[in-house]
Amino acid sequence: MNQSAPVNVAVGRASPGALLELLKPITWFPPMWAFVCGWVSAGPGTGINGWSLLAGIALTGPLVCGASQVVNDWYDRDVDALNEPHRPIPSGRAPGNAALWFALVWTLFAQSWALMLGPWVAAATFVGLLLAWAYSAPPLRLKMNGWWGNSAVALSYEGLAWVTGAAIVLGGDLPSAPILIIALLYSIGAHGIMTLNDFKSVEGDLQMGIRSLPAQLGRERAAKVACLFMLLPQLAVIALLLHWQLAPYAAAVTMVVVAQCLAMKRLLSDPKELAPWYNATGVSLFVLGMMTAAVGLGGWFA
Repeated sequence: MNQSAPVNVAVGRASPGALLELLKPITWFPPMWAFVCGWVSAGPGTGINGWSLLAGIALTGPLVCGASQVVNDWYDRDVDALNEPHRPIPSGRAPGNAALWFALVWTLFAQSWALMLGPWVAAATFVGLLLAWAYSAPPLRLKMNGWWGNSAVALSYEGLAWVTGAAIVLGGDLPSAPILIIALLYSIGAHGIMTLNDFKSVEGDLQMGIRSLPAQLGRERAAKVACLFMLLPQLAVIALLLHWQLAPYAAAVTMVVVAQCLAMKRLLSDPKELAPWYNATGVSLFVLGMMTAAVGLGGWFA
């Protein structure tokens, strides 16, 4: 198992550009999209305003997701020194323990921001930040096992962000059971997406002792597991939409799932080569289904 290098007690000063790079803006889209889905699923006519929308997007993207990226970079600094020496910490652009202090301050800032948006928003944020540290930091370091690590990321990026969006619309209150159930189902589906993301680093994971699912199972078996994780929750979403008398939306999600099944068939023919292609096509269909279900739950066209 990879062991992080000892913490340098010296305090350095990082440039604004290095700090922004640590936050990895390219990773913010998934939780922000899930937040908007949660927002939509809570329905119109609930006193929503532009400020709360922007505040929630900032919370789930730059703040919570950004904090998770800084934490991960800090605890992966020895690995990055070998594989990505241009990153801010190994390159010296975030010297000493500047990144660690930034992670701590940004985590506290994110939680303080959430407290302004309501109790259930604060609760979801607390769980998300806790998972962010548990994912990267010893002693748990959930990322060392694909089952646990992917579960933590999927719940944070999809389910908790979805709940946050709905809770903000509801004035900070706990969303309804249907919203919570759909958010959980799409979190389970996102576990499969996380597995496919691990395909690009199998060799490095094996060298560093990281037991990602492709490293544990091989790419072919891991691709089948990923497809099941993505497919089965969406079938449950369709069944629930039918149960809730939202047949048009169930039909729309069904069409999206059928298209994904066709893409999955191609993916399984050559997982190693086609995982990036599926991430660009099948995952796009997955997130389209998320919004379709959210619109149905929210009763926007009732």
